[in-house]
Amino acid sequence: MEANNSLVPRGPQAPAAQQQDLTRHRLTDVFPGGNMLPEPSMGDYFRVLLKRKWTVLVTLAIAVCLAGLVTARATRLYESSGRISINPSDADVLNLKDSNAGNSDGLEVDTQVRILQSDAVALESAKRMRGAAGQLEGKPLDAAEEAGLIGTFRSRMTVVSIPDTRIIEIRYLHTDPQYAAAAVNTIAAVFIEQNFKTKYDSTMRASDWLTQQLTEMQTKVQTADQKLVDYQRANGIVGVDEKTNITMSKLDDLNKQMTEAQTDRIQRQAIYEQAKSGDRKVLANTSPNMLVERLRQQESDLQTQLAQLTTQFGPSYPKVLELNNQLKQVQSTLETETTKIQGKLESEYLSAMSRERMLSAALEKQKQAANALNEKAIQYTLLKRDADSTRQIYEGMLAKQKEAVVTAGLRSNTIRIVDPARVPVLPSHPNVPRNMLIGFLFGLTAGIALAFVQEMLDNTVKTPEEVTYLTNLPALGMIPLNKRLTEKTQKKANGNGAMALTRKDTWRESTELVSHSRPKSEIAEAYRALRTSILLSSLGAPPKCILVTSALPQEGKTTTCINIAIVLAQKGAKVLLVDADMRRPSIHNKLALRARGGLSTLLTGSDTMANVLVNSTEVPNLHVLPAGPPPPHPAELLGSTVMKSYILEWREKFDHVIIDSPPCLSVTDAVLLSVDVDAVALVLRSGQTPKDAVRRARNLLFQVKAKVLGVVVNAVDMRSPDMYYYSYASKYGSYYTDSAE
Repeated sequence: MEANNSLVPRGPQAPAAQQQDLTRHRLTDVFPGGNMLPEPSMGDYFRVLLKRKWTVLVTLAIAVCLAGLVTARATRLYESSGRISINPSDADVLNLKDSNAGNSDGLEVDTQVRILQSDAVALESAKRMRGAAGQLEGKPLDAAEEAGLIGTFRSRMTVVSIPDTRIIEIRYLHTDPQYAAAAVNTIAAVFIEQNFKTKYDSTMRASDWLTQQLTEMQTKVQTADQKLVDYQRANGIVGVDEKTNITMSKLDDLNKQMTEAQTDRIQRQAIYEQAKSGDRKVLANTSPNMLVERLRQQESDLQTQLAQLTTQFGPSYPKVLELNNQLKQVQSTLETETTKIQGKLESEYLSAMSRERMLSAALEKQKQAANALNEKAIQYTLLKRDADSTRQIYEGMLAKQKEAVVTAGLRSNTIRIVDPARVPVLPSHPNVPRNMLIGFLFGLTAGIALAFVQEMLDNTVKTPEEVTYLTNLPALGMIPLNKRLTEKTQKKANGNGAMALTRKDTWRESTELVSHSRPKSEIAEAYRALRTSILLSSLGAPPKCILVTSALPQEGKTTTCINIAIVLAQKGAKVLLVDADMRRPSIHNKLALRARGGLSTLLTGSDTMANVLVNSTEVPNLHVLPAGPPPPHPAELLGSTVMKSYILEWREKFDHVIIDSPPCLSVTDAVLLSVDVDAVALVLRSGQTPKDAVRRARNLLFQVKAKVLGVVVNAVDMRSPDMYYYSYASKYGSYYTDSAE
């Protein structure tokens, strides 16, 4: 762990000079803490959709096809509509008020909508439609049949009011377009007939009731008039209104005067009570007097002068004595004037009381006179009022009775058909554009959701950022997927037949020795960038002995190991490539070497280094130590002191030692070797290696304190949306690949 802190983080691989800048700055800029990913942006979400585009498109296609299938198999329904108008004021020709009116226009329209939706209208309309279709057998329907008929008919009927109008729209849905139109017209006809009958019956009932009441009211009017005449004759009442008005006018005048006298007396009493306190300030406020005001001012001035002189010269000073005498004279005069004011206020108060008593007596006397005069007039007025009110009621009822008779003919129906229903030509259900749009939107939404679910369930490592996030280790290199090279080689092999390469040979040419066979290819440039990352990974001298391993098999560690050795040898360094994967050795096959012995025979002591080391290869400066025959216990050999001594020997003889080992999660060979080398490079395959495997491999190496140099991300599909940020580097890497080759 201490050694890891000294490693310089390296970014994903890009060709040559640009990749060197990436390796120095990318991780420190994007991941300063080494353990956190940036917040997803809208571009990240778009790249997920682009990556999972086939999921979205297939889901969308399925949803649209299902919507089309459901729409094609759906029953064709036709909807017909008609409109009626509710006009309560149209028939008001004589400016008469309807005896049943009282609701506002809005409430009236809502009420008519509810009536149209009622069971009575639905039942009658359904019966007429069945009769028109010849389905009635002449026998009455029972309750269950009526309920079923009403439910079926109402389920296909829609009644809506058009806002801000008195128009109601009736719709009916049916498989037969002619039936739908006939049903709407039948509903309107039934509603108009029922409305006509209801209003006509209501008006006639009101007319009959008014006729009966008029007879009774006529008798009451005659009785009231007779009582009034009899009372006038018995009491000799003639012209009572004029005399009564004079008496009442005098009574009103006395009442007003009495009120004024009471108010005046109360005010003067209040002033007098305040004056009785003797407070000069109160007297000055209640009864202003110029003399009193002047005396109060003199008193105040003398008191001020006296206070000043007394303080300055003392009480015996002649001027002080003189001012004392003047102050006493002023106060005496002020007291006299105050007494006069109190007497005046008392006199005014007593006068007001006397006037109030006189007016009270006069008012009482006038009341008695008015009462005496009005005893007979009041009774007369009551009788006359009763007679007049009875006559008014009679006349009003007589007018209503005549109005009801006219209304029965003029206002029995206020509903008319605005637009009769017509036979629809095209079906309204299913709505093909709407259904297809719903299918499209549902499929698009489901496809997007499924794409994100797939992305969430994808537990493999794909980008260098994820590697750094999972392991807290730098990404040493990023090796592109070799699809283009493989395709080109196969095309050349199959194009003219001149190259008789097998599939294995084609793979070998395009992958294992790509740094040698195609040095200007994009993948070879990536390996050279990986070499740069390794050489610059330490602050001091670069690591000499490097172990290459992976978490799981089939991740490309052997190919990576071979190409690392090749690019180091191309630099002019003396490189030893050791195949320590004695369980599944493959380097000798990939390099087409014929070797009987190898590392296994060397460690067992049955062979010497000179016999097993291959010094002549296609790549100058590259020496290879094959694995040799598989031993029964490879781990014991790799962890032996003999292996440690050979590693020390190789350090002295070679500039770089690259050791290929088995996957570290499969066997312990790589873990045993990791403690004896200068650095470990962990290889994983993009889009294949699970994240849990990466974590376990990293933890396993850290437990033995191995000096892990970083991670190599292998087989990266640069066309994938995940690699959007590295696509420019990929383009630079292939700048001269095709033309040069």
